[in-house]
Amino acid sequence: MEVKEAIDKAKNNNQIAFKFLLDTYWNDVYAFQLKRTKNENDAEDITIQTFSKAFDKISTYNEAYKFKTWLITISKNIHIDLVRKQKKTINNTSKDNEDQYFDIVDNSPSPEDKIITEQNLANLLQDIKKLKLHYQEVINLRYFQELSYKEISEELKEPINNVKVKLLRAKKLLAEIIIKR
Repeated sequence: MEVKEAIDKAKNNNQIAFKFLLDTYWNDVYAFQLKRTKNENDAEDITIQTFSKAFDKISTYNEAYKFKTWLITISKNIHIDLVRKQKKTINNTSKDNEDQYFDIVDNSPSPEDKIITEQNLANLLQDIKKLKLHYQEVINLRYFQELSYKEISEELKEPINNVKVKLLRAKKLLAEIIIKR
């Protein structure tokens, strides 16, 4: 199949003609975009968009020009549009950020919040001391030293399932102590 014949058939929605044109010109359009973008993913995305747009508008193709030139022009325009869109997004983002600097809320705890947290922690530590020693140890390793079940298992030289059960019992007992208080 020749290019002119493929274009005529593509104008009549012949899928084989579309595939022929795609196979024939893919490398040209992709190489053109790869030089412009210097990024394989972007070049591939733009090339796909180029063929999609070209095939949608193939009825507008003017045979006075080479088909390859027409495709490259479409590809160049798509790239220019994407660059403009990125610049616009960057400008809008920077303008938005300027306004946000004045709206920053301080979420750090107030001195009163710190005192309340310390008191709650002190009460919790007193409640934990009411537990049996092996329950205190497993709670300490899990919640204060932030060890994983596996690390606790290695530390205590017990199977992971025993650690999980022991921690569950410790939490239930601690909950009962807190509720009584």
